[in-house]
Amino acid sequence: MAVPPLSANQLRVTDNLSQLLEVLPPPLRAVLEHEETVEGLIEIVLDLGRDAEARFSDGRVVWLREGIPVTNEDIAFVTARVGAFGKDNRAGIERTLHRISAIRNRQGKIIGLTCRIGRAVFGTIDIIRDIVESGKSILMLGRPGRGKTTKLREVARVLSDEFGKRVIIVDTSNEIAGDGDIPHPAIGRARRMQVPTPEDQHGVMIEAVENHMPEVVVIDEIGVEQEAFAARTIAERGVQLIGTAHGNSLENLLMNPTLSDMVGGIQAVTLSDEEAKKRGTQKTVLERKSPPTFDVIIEIMEVDKLAIHHDVMRTVDKMLRGGQPRPEIRVRNANGQVDIIQKSDIEAQREPVERTGSLFDDGGHGHNGGGGVREGSRIAPPAADGGPAAPTLSNGKPLPATVTIFPYGVSRSRLERAIRTLRVPAFIGNNVKEGDVIIALKANYRKEPAKLQEGISRNIPTYVIKSNTYVQIENVLREIFRMPIEISEEDMAVQLAEEAIEEIINDPSGGLNSLELAPQSSFLRRLQHQTAENYKMLSESIGAEPNRRVRISRP
Repeated sequence: MAVPPLSANQLRVTDNLSQLLEVLPPPLRAVLEHEETVEGLIEIVLDLGRDAEARFSDGRVVWLREGIPVTNEDIAFVTARVGAFGKDNRAGIERTLHRISAIRNRQGKIIGLTCRIGRAVFGTIDIIRDIVESGKSILMLGRPGRGKTTKLREVARVLSDEFGKRVIIVDTSNEIAGDGDIPHPAIGRARRMQVPTPEDQHGVMIEAVENHMPEVVVIDEIGVEQEAFAARTIAERGVQLIGTAHGNSLENLLMNPTLSDMVGGIQAVTLSDEEAKKRGTQKTVLERKSPPTFDVIIEIMEVDKLAIHHDVMRTVDKMLRGGQPRPEIRVRNANGQVDIIQKSDIEAQREPVERTGSLFDDGGHGHNGGGGVREGSRIAPPAADGGPAAPTLSNGKPLPATVTIFPYGVSRSRLERAIRTLRVPAFIGNNVKEGDVIIALKANYRKEPAKLQEGISRNIPTYVIKSNTYVQIENVLREIFRMPIEISEEDMAVQLAEEAIEEIINDPSGGLNSLELAPQSSFLRRLQHQTAENYKMLSESIGAEPNRRVRISRP
């Protein structure tokens, strides 16, 4: 494999290679020093009784001192000049990124060494920079040698130096920040916590959050259940996580009982006979157990070819229903530029939503001036100079660091759930005078009670939703915080069912006994039947394909 091309923003640094060569026995060092180029050198392998070899990224193997096997003295020469080996049989060279790994015999004696070259590659995350800047928690997967640790190191530098964030690196084998007590400059202003033994990594992860108040925690090689649980604990405290795990794909991770908790975990659910019949499935089905720890999964297919799952929660749900994920695939081309060669199915669903009108209806009661009612504009208007506008509320005021929301007629429990799920800086107020925004139910807003009139007179932006469903509450929060509004077919089908149910229940005359929904596929109809059952309503499918639809009735 040739050394990948670099874009204009990248600078490959072969870091302190001379220091690695200095720990080699002189005859072996001399061979490498006479090589025309050592830029592509990956590792040097010394096995007792065999010829030493140097491996390069283009597939070349150079035999060092061919015909003369490695001796105990050669191995002792190297081990005496590197740091102490830990329980993971790894050592390093102080203030470098090189890693020396040992192979021992049954008596514990070192009989083999792998000297792996450590390089800092500045700019290597340009292919995922937009995701890193988003503040979402990211997990990178890929086989060894694909550049996971190199990207972690650069992420730590960018977030600490360019964005001024408090970054803590939990460095189990000193592979991210190098050997010794002083971390390598490749991590920028990020701080590094060393781990005494691999078994202590999960404890140091929790210690980092409890003692040092980081905004970002960087972790390499999450591999055991305790570390997965520690990662969840960190994420629940609102800290951005950037980590790696061994595994080729999200599917591998989902089926790994030790690590599947990081993507929500799997649980078996037993359905009733009636529910199984409605869904058209077996009585026992697999469902996601909890929200995923990581928001985004990046599969490193090749050094410069990545598959990106932008919404882990929805992707896992789709996989458990038997669907195949379609991630976004990015590559760095021969010119060093980043190309998107495949869009994800989630990205494809965003486009029609952006073109439609508002999901939030003001019922014809818009107000000019004052607080006003948000009428569906999702993107802030551009600034006068053509640059992006600062986030503002619908009354033109800047978006506060923490938004106080006064709900009127809106389910507080669903609003709290949406705030937790989206991780937005907001809390629910009890007094309209304290509110930065008001979220009102359409039925209540039409009556314009005194509390809402008071809010409008105080120039407090008012957002109106048609019905008290979780989907609409989540979307109005996305509207307030300028987040992309994403509605899948599944969410829309459930929303239509919930709106019909609320219309039947809230009918003042009591004469509305049933409503028919729009035609849907069999899978979406099953979701609507399930929604009706959750609300203790009756439902049935009527009509023939392609116009078969669900009718919801009072019990």
